[in-house]
Amino acid sequence: MKKSLQFPFTLLLLLSILTLTLLSFRTAILPAIGSGSLPEPEPVVLNSTLISLASADPIEPDLRREVDALLDGNLPASSRARHRTISTADDHDHSVADLRTRSAIRFRLRRRDYRDYRVFPQFRRLLRDWIRRRRFDPSVVASPELLLPLPPPSPSSRRYDSCAVVGNSGILLSSDRGALIDSHDLVVRLNNARTAGYSRHVGSRTNLSFVNSNILHLCARRPGCFCHPYGDHVPILMYVCQPAHLLDYSVCNASHKAPLLVTDPGFDLLCARIVRYYSIKRFAEATGRPPEQWAKLRDEKAFHYSSGMQAVALAVGACRRVSVFGFGKAAEAKHHYHTNQKAELALHDYEAEYEFYRDLAERPEVIPFLRDSGLKVPPVVFYH
Repeated sequence: MKKSLQFPFTLLLLLSILTLTLLSFRTAILPAIGSGSLPEPEPVVLNSTLISLASADPIEPDLRREVDALLDGNLPASSRARHRTISTADDHDHSVADLRTRSAIRFRLRRRDYRDYRVFPQFRRLLRDWIRRRRFDPSVVASPELLLPLPPPSPSSRRYDSCAVVGNSGILLSSDRGALIDSHDLVVRLNNARTAGYSRHVGSRTNLSFVNSNILHLCARRPGCFCHPYGDHVPILMYVCQPAHLLDYSVCNASHKAPLLVTDPGFDLLCARIVRYYSIKRFAEATGRPPEQWAKLRDEKAFHYSSGMQAVALAVGACRRVSVFGFGKAAEAKHHYHTNQKAELALHDYEAEYEFYRDLAERPEVIPFLRDSGLKVPPVVFYH
């Protein structure tokens, strides 16, 4: 009898030991995999010196003086080439044009007919509001008012499901992606680049024309301020290169059937800080020099982001999925698909912007200032 009970007792003992072992193991691992107990990823630490340098606003004093002069009814005589005299030639998004100097602007203002003078009160109100709102606030990129007064894509949401930002690089001519571009809910084009004759590669639909204010400044010469290569039903959104261009906006807005919009100046500051950060970082890494030297060697007052960069940032804030076309260059490609322009503008740092685009697509959590906006960056795909 004792011998017959020996095996079951041994088996029972082994099972008890195994059970205790499993319970101990389970107790040990549960804290590691329980709800909310996964180890947090290491926080991204950004270089505080680069952040501080990128946060500077070197044009602020000059800009304030310029606005005060405009509010007093005067234009400054200086025509210094900082960001206010940005050419309409841009790597991705501009067409070469002859810009008028400030003296020419003053002459045009003197020669305006009586109907134009009636917009001066509106111009002053607009200018005061613009300079008042020119303060840094990263959350503006997540604001539902970013694209107002464009009609919302649905009654319940102001974010578009899919957006295409179409640059102007010559690489588009070998893409054959026109149909893909047109399939997006919102198609944004830059600085009135032509689509006629190129639709196979660049598409034909346009829902928003994104321009710098020099484009509207040139359009203001035309009868009725015509500035609609995509049709007068397509809204135009412009960022302000110089405060005096808000007068062109005031004059032209009355004759535009579609909305004529101005970017939030706080959004302009956000874009400026992001690109300055990437440019200073690239400068320090490439040269080995102290980042503080960037301002002098780069001419910080002339430095400016491109229209394409701001259009991409706009789409990131307004869309659930972003596709970007026609950004970048290739040895065999034209600079612009629709012009013969050959040179890039020195006031932009395209290589720095390309680094921003790579982070936007692959690791948006490391992008300074944008990561403080509260925005969940949507998927962004760059087509080359």
